[in-house]
This record gives sequence, structure tokens and C-alpha cells, in this order.
Amino acid sequence: MKISKILIAIDDNKFSENAAAYGFDLARLSGAEVGMAHIVEPIIFPTGSSDALTATPFEGSAIADPELINAQAASSENIIEKTIKKFAGDIKVTHFTEYGSTSEGILNCSREFGADLIVLGTHSRSGFERLLMGSTAEHVVRHSEVPVLVVPFKESE
Repeated sequence: MKISKILIAIDDNKFSENAAAYGFDLARLSGAEVGMAHIVEPIIFPTGSSDALTATPFEGSAIADPELINAQAASSENIIEKTIKKFAGDIKVTHFTEYGSTSEGILNCSREFGADLIVLGTHSRSGFERLLMGSTAEHVVRHSEVPVLVVPFKESE
């Protein structure tokens, strides 16, 4: 099997940077193109107010603030450009920014790019923290139509 397109999921953290370095090295070895996906999860805040005495719930679910959306888009573009500058060299890079669930966004970008392999980092959460936060890597592995390489990150001791 020839790997000709690698999708690397990135974020602004050391786990993602470690996976990006690994993914770009793999792309160099296989002569693959790289797709980079950064997923922006929406920030949801209430539109009404809550009465603390009567515990009346907030009204509405969320609003879309254009300034917040623009700030998130600019941040995403910055993360992508920083990663390309640090790791890409002469590798052709296509980048994607999606809004919504991180794991579903990665899967969508993989299909759109036509990836042969997805590379992503892991936070190595376990126990209660994993129960609360979920596992993006696990969801991607379970639902991907292509192989997924999960790159662990070990803290320096």
C-alpha cells in the first residue's frame, strides 16, 4: 500500500506538535502530500440569565458572535501557518479549518482530502479525566475509513 496523502490533525499544544513532526517525517519518507486539519470547537455561552435564588435556567442555548468567530479563524490560521513553517519544508500542504466536533471534523477533512493515513497526537488521558473529556483519538480510530496513527507524547522526566 502506497501512502500518498497524510492528514495531520493539529492544535496549539505539545501533543499536536509532536504528532506533526512525526507526520511530516513520515511524509518525507513516503513522498506523500500533507493535509493539515485544525478543528475549532464552538464556544457556547448562554443568551439569557439565570436567577441564582430560584435557579431559573438560562434562556436560549447560544449565540454566534462574529468577533469571536473571526478571532477563532485567525487563531486557527496562525496555528496552521506556524506548523507549516516549522515542519513542512518543500512538502505540499493543503490545510483545512472546520468548526464543530474535533473528532468528526478530522474524519470529514480526511474524506475531503482523500487521505490514506491520519496522524494525530494523544493527551494520554486516563481514568476520570478521560471519562469527562472523552477521547478524540479513540473516536477517530473507531470511525475512520483509513488507518490512523496515534502518536503518544511522553513528558520529559
